[in-house]
Amino acid sequence: MSVTAPRRILPGTTYLVTRRCAERRYFLRPDRTCTAVFRYVLAVAASRYGIELHAYCVLSNHFHLVVTDPQARLPAFMQYLDGLVGRALNASRGRCDHLWDGAPYSAVALTTPRDIVEKAAYVLANPVAAGLVRQASEWPGLWSAPAMVTSGPEEVPRPEAFFRRSGAATERVMLQLTAPPGFGSSAEYRERLETALAALEGRHTRERRGFLGAARVLAQKWWSRPQQAEPRRGLRPRIAARDVSLRVELLEGLRAFLSAYRTAWLAWRQGKREVLFPAGTYALRVLHGAACLPPH
Repeated sequence: MSVTAPRRILPGTTYLVTRRCAERRYFLRPDRTCTAVFRYVLAVAASRYGIELHAYCVLSNHFHLVVTDPQARLPAFMQYLDGLVGRALNASRGRCDHLWDGAPYSAVALTTPRDIVEKAAYVLANPVAAGLVRQASEWPGLWSAPAMVTSGPEEVPRPEAFFRRSGAATERVMLQLTAPPGFGSSAEYRERLETALAALEGRHTRERRGFLGAARVLAQKWWSRPQQAEPRRGLRPRIAARDVSLRVELLEGLRAFLSAYRTAWLAWRQGKREVLFPAGTYALRVLHGAACLPPH
């Protein structure tokens, strides 16, 4: 059995988050039900766990988010989002098997405003990079236009599918996009994101010979999947930093965290409950009350 290295969850971190569907199937195909369910649950989850949303794109077999986690609650946010979206979509389609891939979600820490803009543009240009539509704004599914950052909160109604009118789910919730940390204003972030997105769209368009188109995307069956094979066992980065010296520094910090965590974990297994885990320890702190050093 493989063992996943512990995640380091520090307050105030901005992430590029990616989650994939089981067997690469089009369980998130952008029909009306899927879009309504995902938008609503995303808004509820962000509000419940204090997550700040900066960009998102939901493709047919995976989704990307750029978020900031002020309270170090990203795992709880993702558990709620994945769990409720999965149950709601399964119920609407009469299935009961796993919706998500067995591998854990990817969360790549973004370190500078430049890195954040680059990854947010990558998220929004994904439908073009995949050869689905010529411009990202043509994507028929859930996609956050840069203008949403400065347009104020959006009211999202509770979907008719899955959620009972008499249930505990609130009838309406607000979905708000904000500028990430490190930007002088929402307008500055929007302008930089629009510029980066336009450049990336242009590059992808020049590299592509053709595009599937929104109509053919919507005509796909939700149980189908891409015919071409996907590369396996690729890298799973945890940190993105364009600056090489900063990236080295951050990777050294991550290695120090993993080393300190292992030392504390071995002591914990021996019954030494007074041991201090490094800052950023999540599961043992939240689920078992382990003591941790404070963040620097």
